[in-house]
Amino acid sequence: MTEPQSAQGPQGGAAPRPRRPASLQFEPAATVEDPEHFFDLESMDDPGRMLARATELAVAFRAAADRATDFQAIAAAQLTDPRRFDRLTYAVLAERAGWTEDYAKRMVEYGEGLIAGGGVTP
Repeated sequence: MTEPQSAQGPQGGAAPRPRRPASLQFEPAATVEDPEHFFDLESMDDPGRMLARATELAVAFRAAADRATDFQAIAAAQLTDPRRFDRLTYAVLAERAGWTEDYAKRMVEYGEGLIAGGGVTP
């Protein structure tokens, strides 16, 4: 599981939650040399090879985003830990992370579960 459980929909199933894509902050060094470069996909002539490589990248980015979400949750749980003298409230955490207060609470709960279960696996 990579993010808190979503609310139940009207039919009892999970309500679909739109996921905001994480912005790609940088790309390997080739970006500096060629701003049109994107992991060498633009130079591939074989559509089969391009599909395979693009799929690899998409899977890797999703896995990285899921892992980053786990670390966000752990950090949220640590920052709101009542044992900390400088703990954050859900409202402050939500503001810092760009979340709603309800989502911050769910991320904290998810992070607490990850911490109790041994954290994020490599």
